[in-house]
This record gives sequence, C-alpha cells and structure tokens, in this order.
Amino acid sequence: MHAFDILGDPVRRRILALLADGEQTSGAITEIIRAEFAISQPAVSQHLRVLRDSGFASVRAEGTRRFYAVEPEPLSEVDAWLDQACTPPGRWEPLRVAGSGADGQDRCTTEGDMT
Repeated sequence: MHAFDILGDPVRRRILALLADGEQTSGAITEIIRAEFAISQPAVSQHLRVLRDSGFASVRAEGTRRFYAVEPEPLSEVDAWLDQACTPPGRWEPLRVAGSGADGQDRCTTEGDMT
C-alpha cells in the first residue's frame, strides 16, 4: 500500500495524531476511535494492523497489553517527497509571499500563483 493510501484514511490519520502524543495502548486507541468514528473494535484493529504492516506504527507487548507508537521514518519519507514534489527542479520558482495567505500568514507559492 502506498503511503498516501495509508494517510488518506481519516481514521488512520487520527490514530497517528493520537500516537504523536506518545505511546498508547490498543485499548485506549480503540476507545477514542470508536467514540469519534462510530466503528467497531475489529475495524479499529484493522486500521492498527495497516499502520503496523506499512511501518507507520510499531507495537510492543507488555503482559497482555499492546502499546502502539508512531514510527517517524515513513512520515519523514512522505515529508521529503512532498518537499521535492512541490519544487521540481527547473519547473517552478518557489516564492515566499508575505501575508498572502487568507489568514495573513506567509505561504509558499509558485511563480505566477499569487492567489
């Protein structure tokens, strides 16, 4: 499965957001995800498995409990790909446009894209 297939699912993105705060037990993750998305425990387990199998999350056993943690490497690879994709060599001239965002914040644009 491609990284964007993994990250394209809102349940998996939410699980990763939970794990960004630190290790979580599968029970704690399941409780939050079931409440927020109204999905079954087996469905949450499937999402955790996808994250684990794709390398986005790791799991460790401690007695009968399973602790999940985010793995930074795949996210770093996605970040690097986005950096490269947003500024292909010889095609765009990235500009920093002060205050051009709708919220008045700086944002990167491509030459000619000043909206």
